[in-house]
Amino acid sequence: MPSRVFRVSFGSQRAALAAALLAAAVLALPLALGGCAEEPSAPMPFKPVPAERIVKPGYTQPGEGLVAVDVRRERTRNVIVKFRDAPVYIDGEQVTDLMDGEHVTFYLKPGVHRIGVTTQFDPVVELRFVVDPRYTNRASVTFDKDHRIGIRRVAQ
Repeated sequence: MPSRVFRVSFGSQRAALAAALLAAAVLALPLALGGCAEEPSAPMPFKPVPAERIVKPGYTQPGEGLVAVDVRRERTRNVIVKFRDAPVYIDGEQVTDLMDGEHVTFYLKPGVHRIGVTTQFDPVVELRFVVDPRYTNRASVTFDKDHRIGIRRVAQ
């Protein structure tokens, strides 16, 4: 059987090469995009609130008969709320404010206290917090999908 020779012009060689490269790029696209997916950030320790931002220092001083209560502002990647300060209230008195990734430790008498948080856009949200040395005394400040602040008690 005689062999056939096909003549390919330079223009069609370029077109074939471009088509092959395009096909390879399309096949590799899911792999490339998979590497771009947002991954959760690595856990980092919370930073303490700087002393100059403590408005009522009596709440942050340890003492006999007082129980440590840790209030943390969870980290977020959401830039809409990341840079908002969140004033923190104990029993109606503003004590400090929390920025993204910060925490403050209050020393409170055992019993029921009100821990409140707010932003410039939110009313004060209060949590009825039972302080007891037998429990984990930690609260978490977060923002919901509508960018509203909230606070809840969390396990350690």
